[in-house]
Amino acid sequence: MSVKSALRTVALLELLAERGDRPSRLRELSEELNVPRSSMYSLLQTLVDQGWVRTDVTGALYGIGIRALLTGTSYLDSDRRVRLVRPFLDEASDALGETIHLGRLDGRNVVYLATRESHEYPRTIHRVGRRVPVHAGALGKALLAEHPDDALPLPATGELAALTPHTLTDRAALLADLAATRERGHSVEHEETVPGIAGFGFALRYDSPAIDAISCSVPLARLTPEHERQIVSVMREIRRRVESLPPRGTPEPEWR
Repeated sequence: MSVKSALRTVALLELLAERGDRPSRLRELSEELNVPRSSMYSLLQTLVDQGWVRTDVTGALYGIGIRALLTGTSYLDSDRRVRLVRPFLDEASDALGETIHLGRLDGRNVVYLATRESHEYPRTIHRVGRRVPVHAGALGKALLAEHPDDALPLPATGELAALTPHTLTDRAALLADLAATRERGHSVEHEETVPGIAGFGFALRYDSPAIDAISCSVPLARLTPEHERQIVSVMREIRRRVESLPPRGTPEPEWR
C-alpha cells in the first residue's frame, strides 16, 4: 500500500535531483508535482531542516541537499558488484586512453554507477548518478539486447525520446539495431547520447537477463578502424574476466 506523503517526498527529491544545477522555486515545484503550495512549502521546510533539500539565503530557491549525496554514496559503497567492477574500469581506461562506464538498468533508464574519465579529451556529461533512457546509447542498447523484442523495458506506444538528432526514436530501427547487437555481441552508438561521441557497450551476464553493462566512450575524431578493433578486444576481455570471477563472501541479497 502506498503512503501519499512518502510518494510526494520521493517525487520531490527525484525532481530536484533531475534538475541538477538549476534551482527551483516553490511555484515551479508545486505546479510540476500538482501539490498545493502550502503543502509543498511545509514539505520543503521539513526536508531543508533534515538536509535533504537546500535553499538559498533568500529562501526562494531550492535544490537537492547533501543528505542525498551521502545516501547515493552509501548505495555504491554497499554494492558488491560495483566494488568488483571498479578495478577493471581503471584497467580498461589505462589500456585504451578512453572514458569507461559502468551502468545499471533502472526501469526504462540506465543509471551511471561508475566512470573513469579519459585524460586525452574534456569530460563528457556521463557523470555518476546520471540517468539516460535505455534506448539511447551503448550501455542501454547492450542491456536491451539481452531481452526478447516482445519484453523490452520501453514505453508501450509513441515515439521514443531523442537526446540528439542521432538517437534511435523509431522502434523498427531500434529493433534492427538490437538484432545487430546480439549478432556481434556488443552494442555500438554514434552520437546518440552526446554529439561527437561514439560508444561500445557490453552487457555483464552475471544476472539473467543482465542488468549491468560496461561501455567505452570515444570522440569520433579519435575513432579509427584500428582503434575500434582495440576497444572491442579490450572490452570483451574485461567482460570475460568480470563474469568469470567467483562470488566473494556471503551471498548477495536478491534485491528487487
